Amino acid sequence: MVAQGACMRKPILLLAVFFACYFFLVFPLSSYRRDARIADIVITDSDDHVMVYAKVTNCYTKRMESAILAGVPTTFTFLLDLYQERPRWIDEKISSVIVKQTIKYDNVKKVFYISSMEGYKQSEFQDFDAAKKAMSELNGIVLASLKDLPKDESYYVMVKAKLDKIRLPMHMEYVLFFVSLWDFETDWYRQRIV
Repeated sequence: MVAQGACMRKPILLLAVFFACYFFLVFPLSSYRRDARIADIVITDSDDHVMVYAKVTNCYTKRMESAILAGVPTTFTFLLDLYQERPRWIDEKISSVIVKQTIKYDNVKKVFYISSMEGYKQSEFQDFDAAKKAMSELNGIVLASLKDLPKDESYYVMVKAKLDKIRLPMHMEYVLFFVSLWDFETDWYRQRIV
């Protein structure tokens, strides 16, 4: 009896391995992932604050775009840290800001909504490319007050972006296991403040 059960498991295991290999050969991981990067970091100051502009590139895949068009809310999280350089000591973190931007498509109205947790108003877009562009950009995020930064010191900003885990309704993530392949996280990018 034990030998027969072991013999039954072997073909099932081989069949599972065959289907897994077939899936990854037909649908390679490169079609699900992109090498997302932070680009065009600009640090400027207004009368009172240090502000950051940046964008994340190569962040959309065909599967992600299909999910957005199907109405799945998708959230990008931007992490920004301001540091003071200290030559003979560990650099000091002056401030840290987290910006979350969410895109949601309304299939009935044919409108893309982009909202931010920072309390900015919700933006509406009719064009998907314009919505994707707005979703992947940071525009004038306030990092610190100028009065809190001594002028004789050196500073730099670290920026990183990531895609939050996509949550599908009714436990569909268990059926569509490749949803985890949509996740991305950039490296940290450093920009000195001049």
